[in-house]
Amino acid sequence: MAVAAAVSLSNDELQRYARHIILPEVGREGQEKLKASSVLCVGAGGLGSPMAMYLAAAGVGRIGIVDFDVVDSSNLQRQIIHGTASVGKRKVESAKARLLDLNPHLKVDIHEVALSSENALGIVKGYDVVADGTDNFPTRYLVNDACVLAGKPNVYASIFRFDGQATVFNYEDGPCYRCLYPEPPPPGMVPSCAEGGVIGVLPGVVGCIQALETIKVLLKIGDPLKGRLLVFDALGMKWRELKIRKDPKCPICGPNRTIHQLIDYYQFCGVPKANEEAEKARLAAQAQPKSDEITPAQLKARMDKGDKPFLVDVRNANELGICKLPYDAFIPTPEFGQRWVELEDKKDRELVIY
Repeated sequence: MAVAAAVSLSNDELQRYARHIILPEVGREGQEKLKASSVLCVGAGGLGSPMAMYLAAAGVGRIGIVDFDVVDSSNLQRQIIHGTASVGKRKVESAKARLLDLNPHLKVDIHEVALSSENALGIVKGYDVVADGTDNFPTRYLVNDACVLAGKPNVYASIFRFDGQATVFNYEDGPCYRCLYPEPPPPGMVPSCAEGGVIGVLPGVVGCIQALETIKVLLKIGDPLKGRLLVFDALGMKWRELKIRKDPKCPICGPNRTIHQLIDYYQFCGVPKANEEAEKARLAAQAQPKSDEITPAQLKARMDKGDKPFLVDVRNANELGICKLPYDAFIPTPEFGQRWVELEDKKDRELVIY
């Protein structure tokens, strides 16, 4: 990892980072090294929120944010980089404004794109460290492979319900993500946080660990989580540490690697390409005026008049107890990628999906 030459600190920065500078492990030289460093945060969600904020507060000079989503009110329970006023806005723009308010000495790069095999290497190469806060397997494998090919450390974390884990991949000849997970799980076996839920505090705990490990890697201090997977059980308040060995047969970081360029990660993970295109279309549609949406009040008014569109409930079964409309079709979100064909004969009707 090549970190840019150290830069000088202004008087305001010397005051701001005073508690860092008095640490023997950091000092003024270390603080200047942080200012000269750059970190790419993949995702501005649950993990990316505390991670980016603490990296900004610590004085990392340049932070890149990759995200192609908008802020939704359901994000605010855990994605603390965003606020109520940001609902409906681009996450990258909301995150940038918050980081610059926290530390105006930063440079914040926004990459308002869906990370893909076509653009990942070009983005990753511009940073010293990559911090992966994504929540899906195709992107995790993509980030890992891009980091290995570009020679960048990958500070990784994941969360689900009450459990979290963190480690540092591809650091000083350490193992990579594929060494730990050679093959992705079968599609649909591991639900996302949107499907399975997550306690809001959990990404704060794990995201802070990501930020700390990133700073340790940048400053080359302490003992980063290379070759060690830290596992956190929030309900039991227990920490475990598992050893990760570098796999000599790893197809990308092993001595006889077979992967020399980025591949189709949706195909590799067994996720139908239609799902990827549908997701990109969904995200792109969020950038446009929402003329195809209807509010609950508008729908009720129409139904009271006897005008009832074809209703499709895409929530999970455990959510039906919250409230339930007289739906015409029930297709839970995790099954939608495989079952959307059931609606093909309704293409001439108006559908309301909720």
